Amino acid sequence: MTDATHPHEPHATGVSQKLNWLRAGVLGANDGIVSVASLVVGVAGATTDTPALLLAGVAGLVGGAISMALGEYVSVSSQRDSERALIAKERRELAEMPEEELEELTQLYQERGLSRETAAQVATELTAHDALAAHLEVELHIDEDDLVSPWQAAFSSAVAFTLGALLPLLAILLPPPEWRVPVTVVAVLIALAVTGSISARLGGSSQGHAVLRLVIGGALALAATYAIGTLLGTTVV
Repeated sequence: MTDATHPHEPHATGVSQKLNWLRAGVLGANDGIVSVASLVVGVAGATTDTPALLLAGVAGLVGGAISMALGEYVSVSSQRDSERALIAKERRELAEMPEEELEELTQLYQERGLSRETAAQVATELTAHDALAAHLEVELHIDEDDLVSPWQAAFSSAVAFTLGALLPLLAILLPPPEWRVPVTVVAVLIALAVTGSISARLGGSSQGHAVLRLVIGGALALAATYAIGTLLGTTVV
């Protein structure tokens, strides 16, 4: 059987978009927790001045949320541009070589377990109904009417980061000065354990390992920034 498929086109199995957004939200919140917690704990190692802690925390929150949103916007914009280019390419191929495209679709259905006769019938009927949609779904796992939105991705990323960052910011500001760092450390480690468990469950991996990695990593980050803040605070004073 002649291979009419296009070797440079991605035929990998797609992953649920909603699951990806949820996982991205969890990771964004985790970034907010770790980055802002490290920042405010580091500042707390140098000073107990509440306005200084508030300023550092808010600056870290705003700067991090904007950075996350911008990065996600650029990334998703590139993804959407690539998807649009693939759609245009597929549309052009359908117009220029419909017989080869029909054979390609037939072979793809054969690879999914259909007999040659059944695959040819399915490919023919789907081509008659909507050839472009059939090829986009089976070849590229793309829905032309459901392309990713860079603005939605940027907004979701910024919100997730902000929600995560609020936890260490409140934990460092609300307790009395002598309890600020311990309360923040405990709150952050618990939050990291929760986000690690959720991300592992979404990804189908070991929850214990994911939680352990995040908790140990977060603890090391907090210890390092607190030590640096204490050292610099003592040196400045």
